[in-house]
Order: sequence, then C-alpha cells, then structure tokens
Amino acid sequence: MLNVLQKSSGINAEYGGDPTYEYEYIDMKVVGEGEEAEEETNTVLVKEEDRLAAVIDEIDRDVHIVPRGSYVKTATGKIVTNRSFEGLKNLDCVKLSSYFHFKVTPSTDKINLLAKATLDPSIDFLEHIEHDLPKGCWSLHQERGSGLVVLKSLLWLGYNFYHVPGTRKFGSAYFGTGEKNIDLPFML
Repeated sequence: MLNVLQKSSGINAEYGGDPTYEYEYIDMKVVGEGEEAEEETNTVLVKEEDRLAAVIDEIDRDVHIVPRGSYVKTATGKIVTNRSFEGLKNLDCVKLSSYFHFKVTPSTDKINLLAKATLDPSIDFLEHIEHDLPKGCWSLHQERGSGLVVLKSLLWLGYNFYHVPGTRKFGSAYFGTGEKNIDLPFML
C-alpha cells in the first residue's frame, strides 16, 4: 500500500481547511510488458488532515535547521540540547556551514578529508546546509541594528529560520502554501 506522502503527491488542489474532507483521484499503472500490458486503475482517497501531516513531515525533513553546537550527541548516542551553547559568534553566523539540518544523517561523503579532521563528533553529527542541492537554495540575511540572522528556504517558500548571535535564541516557522518549489533549479 502506498504511504500517505506518495498518495498525496497525486493531488494538485489547494487545502480547503476541512480536515475531514477526502480528496479522490485515480491512480493509473501499467501492468505487464509488451502486447500483454494492461492499464490498471485504482481510486485513491486521502483525507486532508493526512495530506497536511505528510507535507509537514516532508518540510521538516527537508529544511528544519539548527545552529552548530545547539545540540550534542552523548557517548550513548542520545541527542540532547547543549546547555553550554551560547549562540554563534557574529563571524560564524553568516556562514552556511554554521547551520545543520536537524536530522541525523550517517553519511559524511560530501565532506573532504581535511574538513573531516577538524570536525568534533559530539557537535558535528548533523549535515551542513552548505551542501544542499541545488546550490543557492538558502537565502541568508543579517539585520544591521540587531544582528539578527534570518535564513529563508527557496525550496519550501515560507520557511524562515532566525538566530540572534551571541544568545541561545533561535527558531523557525513555516508560513507557506504547502507546495514544494520544484522549479528552483531553473530559477538559480
């Protein structure tokens, strides 16, 4: 059976605001090969609340970020809030390498050997956003007066992350339409 995210990918309608509403669409598959190939149709029903939950989960996996050092990995492998985190310095807060996806990814293939030697395994266990594809999918701005840093995702328009340098204050919010910007590679 298809999971909810795969089911909801066939729906191109806007959200209506009624969580009990069921979207209905016909999923067509070709079964067999050559002259024996037949089209098989299935009617798929997806509730709006399930579709919304699946999109939120996808947004979380794609763009939820945290500053470097705000979380640590203990010797037992547990990820906890770093109580000694005092915020990023002004010079570091404007570098994409100072921000990580908040998901554990065991792959360090994208990092060269020299950079791996300088990593601290207790705080560098997450994936840098500087390696995200396509290049340029993050927009970083620093306000002059307060020094507030705002990162905006161009992949999920409406996702904003903020951090106040030198403090423990950071967070994110998504105020968008729930549509992934699949045209991003052609826009950069």
